[in-house]
Amino acid sequence: MAKIVVIGGSGLIGAKVVSKLTEHGHEALSASPQSGVDTLTGEGLADALQGADVVVDVSNSPSFAPDDVMSFFTTSTRNIVAGAREAGVGHYVALTVVGTDRPNTIAYFAAKAAQEELIRASGIPYTLVHATQFFEFIGGIAAVSANGDALRLPGNLVQPIAAEDVATAVARTAVGAPLNADVEIAGPEIMGLDEMVRRGLAFRKDLREVVTDPEAEYFGARMQERTLMPVDGVQVFATTLDEWLPANPPRS
Repeated sequence: MAKIVVIGGSGLIGAKVVSKLTEHGHEALSASPQSGVDTLTGEGLADALQGADVVVDVSNSPSFAPDDVMSFFTTSTRNIVAGAREAGVGHYVALTVVGTDRPNTIAYFAAKAAQEELIRASGIPYTLVHATQFFEFIGGIAAVSANGDALRLPGNLVQPIAAEDVATAVARTAVGAPLNADVEIAGPEIMGLDEMVRRGLAFRKDLREVVTDPEAEYFGARMQERTLMPVDGVQVFATTLDEWLPANPPRS
């Protein structure tokens, strides 16, 4: 079985990926600052990648400020690329976002696009997994969209997905052959960004009003209607929002 190093292996997606790979008999190593691996400084990275067949990057920036997020993804990716080359890694899998290749002014998307280009240019066989927005983002979107007792959100279309399904897709990709291409994954339902948050808050009996506002920004930027939507050929997973909500109470 393969040795697979999961960068960001202690996070929301990473922990699930490590668990799924381990259950199927692979040697899955969780690499994160908690385990002594710092991709920004390179500390512990060479040791973690030694003998690895696959590296999976599901890490995330601790800050979404434009300069911080760009620095995180470019610095960490350069370090991972260098370490993976040295270790002779045969497949570089990275989790990214649907919409990075479409017109937008979202700083996070620009940083992810820069990460993607570094991986494509690395010479290492790769697969980039572009996921739609997670159901798990509902609380965070509500927090940044609050305006008094109301939330103002655009009705841009989304096809959101559960983190569990994202982890399944990433784990399957990690044990498959590199595609040297991008794939997209999504959930089964198309809805407005405003509707997703409205349904989530209503289920949790959060009485704040969600106001549909075409001029509202999403994490400080405006988007076209389908910026967050996948294209033809997307891999669709089964979990619906109504199935996800009762199984995922808000974190205290």
